[in-house]
Amino acid sequence: MLVLAIDTALEACSAAIFDSELGAAVASESAPMTRGHAEALMPLIEGAMREASLDFFALDRIAVTVGPGSFTGLRVGIAAARGIGLAARKPVVGVTTLSALAAPYLAEEPSRPVAAAIDGRHRHVYFELYGAQGRVLLAPRIIPVEDAVRAAAGASARLVGSGARMMTEIWPDPAHLPTADERGAPDIAWVARLGAQAEPRESPPKPLYLRPPDAHPQTASILPRR
Repeated sequence: MLVLAIDTALEACSAAIFDSELGAAVASESAPMTRGHAEALMPLIEGAMREASLDFFALDRIAVTVGPGSFTGLRVGIAAARGIGLAARKPVVGVTTLSALAAPYLAEEPSRPVAAAIDGRHRHVYFELYGAQGRVLLAPRIIPVEDAVRAAAGASARLVGSGARMMTEIWPDPAHLPTADERGAPDIAWVARLGAQAEPRESPPKPLYLRPPDAHPQTASILPRR
């Protein structure tokens, strides 16, 4: 299976082609960024497709990160994935950023719990906790960082994601801090790998926001109705 993976949800803009028969990405393009994904994405996709010597009709499916993450970034990636899928008549699947962050560590050491945490601002994190063999102990949610620390410490979990530093700063036992990877975005190859394994009907390409947007419509200039 050939999978085009797209990630614009967090602090990178990335695209990769994954070949499930080889078990590896055959092409990958990525650039760190917190904004500007809309302008960067299509050139990155075109570069990955060119590197893999493929056209879109040769793909078997498209995978895209669906959040949690930036509202704008998610819309950019999901719109691109849906558009390519529609034009090439290929299925599109969604992959959560939390699962993609945790996946390489669960694969490396399946018996060890992993806590994926993304900085949600205002002393909150987007959080998911995995136990041994990847069993979900806490499903994706946004919670105060103190609650995330209690859950991760109770499970003796390693930490991954941009929220890891916030958690280690208030860890209950500073002398025994957990292993922490503070990366700001998942490895695009793992987004692709999870996309290849996903069941399309159970993994729709729909945003996983977990909370309402910070922006609100301005109403001060609206005239009252008569």
